[in-house]
Parts: sequence; structure tokens; C-alpha cells
Amino acid sequence: MSKNKFPAKRKQRNLDNAPTYIYGLHSVRFALDNVHRKKLRLIATPNALLKLKQSGNITNIKIQNSTPKQLDELLPNNSVHQGVALEVEPIKRLELDAIRGARLVVVLDQISDPHNVGAILRTACAFGADAVITTARYAPNETGVLAKSASGALDIVPFIEVNNLTKALEVLKSDGMNILGFDSEAKNQLTPNMNFQRVALVLGSEGKGLRQRTREICDNMVRLEMSGEIKSLNVSNACAIALYALTTK
Repeated sequence: MSKNKFPAKRKQRNLDNAPTYIYGLHSVRFALDNVHRKKLRLIATPNALLKLKQSGNITNIKIQNSTPKQLDELLPNNSVHQGVALEVEPIKRLELDAIRGARLVVVLDQISDPHNVGAILRTACAFGADAVITTARYAPNETGVLAKSASGALDIVPFIEVNNLTKALEVLKSDGMNILGFDSEAKNQLTPNMNFQRVALVLGSEGKGLRQRTREICDNMVRLEMSGEIKSLNVSNACAIALYALTTK
């Protein structure tokens, strides 16, 4: 399903009044190119600004010259900003009905770590997923950490937030999607060529995994077979392997 066919109906997540900064050359470039993103101020060193201008247009935005030290003081500790930060308004989330007819979506059941959510967005983008769905509670706000981990995917992959995950999964089922839960204790093994025409891959939170009600609504539960001594992976790594298997022809 083509992402540019999604309807424009959107909703804004309720956030505090703290400024939101996206940083790093790749993340800032994709944010600048996103016509749905409201950009407030670009803060950059001369060298970083030159690199951004070489990679694309910079128009209709206030530009503030800066130094690496000033950016270090502005952003969270140890932020790899590469000399650039973009002050933005959090991106508005799509409604669930925007992905009617989608073929592949990733659903996050209370995954709260922004590094993991960002990495999953990046992976979803790489494998052509139509959207990533997350819960309104126990999910990270949009931050520079999430955007940096997503490496631009936050401004590419439709990001949907739902209040009731069970109802959202029921909507996806009624739309003809197969709900595939991912769990290390599942009976069936994940294999390539599972022949799902349309599938929603559901991943559980760090440590707890999928909630019981989420498991109950899944059409199928699968696990990743591993021969080594460690039998579990970080959820973002598991997502990458699962999406590879589901998209292998």
C-alpha cells in the first residue's frame, strides 16, 4: 500500500511544553523534507549547515549559527548531533482508519524504550511496512533520542497511536489482516514464506512480552528458533528478523 495514499486526517499527541529537538544529519534531513512536519528553528554549525544544503533544500525556516559546545549544552548528554539540531513540533499521528488496506504493519504492545521504538521504526521502513502502531500509554513521547534511533524513519513511516490496543487489533482483523504475535515461548516457529497476504506483526514490551489479552486476539503465535545459549533477543533485533522472514519471497 502506497504511503502517499493515506488520508490527511491526523491527531496531535498531548505533550508538555518542552521544546522538541531532532538532531543528527540524517534525522534532520528527513524532518526538513517532511511536508507534514512543522519546523521552528534550525541550529547548526557552519560545516553541518553546508552538508545539509548539499543534501537538499532548506527553505522557510529560521537558521541559527552555533558551535558544537553550544549544541552539547542544548541537547541531552552524549547526544550525537553532528553539529545540527532542528526544533520542531511533534509530528501529528495518523488515525487507525488511515491504514485500511495496508499489507504489513508492526504493532507495539507497550514497548517503552525510545531506542527500541526508534530502531523498530527504522527497521519497519527498511522492510516496507505501511505503519507502526503503538499504545498511547507506556510508549515513549517523540524525542530526539527516538528520532535519532529511527534515523529518519520517524518522518517516513506512518506512526499511529491507539488508546485501546485490543480494539485496534480487532479493527485490523475486520479489515482482513492476519494478527501474528511474536513470543519466545510460542509453539510454532517463525519461518520464511509463511504466505500471509496481509499481516500485523505484534511485539511485546521489554521483559514482560505480550499481554494476555493481546495473545488471545492473535490469530497465530510464533517464536524465533535459536541454537545458541542465549534464547532471547532485543525486541528491535527480533523485529528485524521477523520482518525479514515475513517479506522473503
